[in-house]
Amino acid sequence: MDSIFTANLLNVITRTIEWCGIAIIVGGLIYGSVRFALSVVLAKADEPRFRRYRADAGRGILLGLEFLVAADIIATVAIEPSLESLAVLAGIVAIRTFLSLSLEVEVSGRWPWQQPSTEVQQRQQSK
Repeated sequence: MDSIFTANLLNVITRTIEWCGIAIIVGGLIYGSVRFALSVVLAKADEPRFRRYRADAGRGILLGLEFLVAADIIATVAIEPSLESLAVLAGIVAIRTFLSLSLEVEVSGRWPWQQPSTEVQQRQQSK
């Protein structure tokens, strides 16, 4: 009886984290889109505004992916610990890690282990 309750609780926790990840992705896309739309209405849509829009959307997707990976880890390790589920988790984490790395390069314009250029640092300090 106790193990059924624990499994159900872990399932609810996993689904909640997944929904949070989805909400973060959707919220990031909405936030970026509204911010970009306002900048288009109030001023012209130039290259820096479009880059900021892509960065806003990318950040939302990155954070949402982190939540989805966490939910997958919990589901695999705590709910169904088997070699098959571990192999599936490894594949999911590899794909999502590649996506996260690609998005990070797209958003920041550099590899995560590289130091930001002085131009990027000056732009971030002026915000």
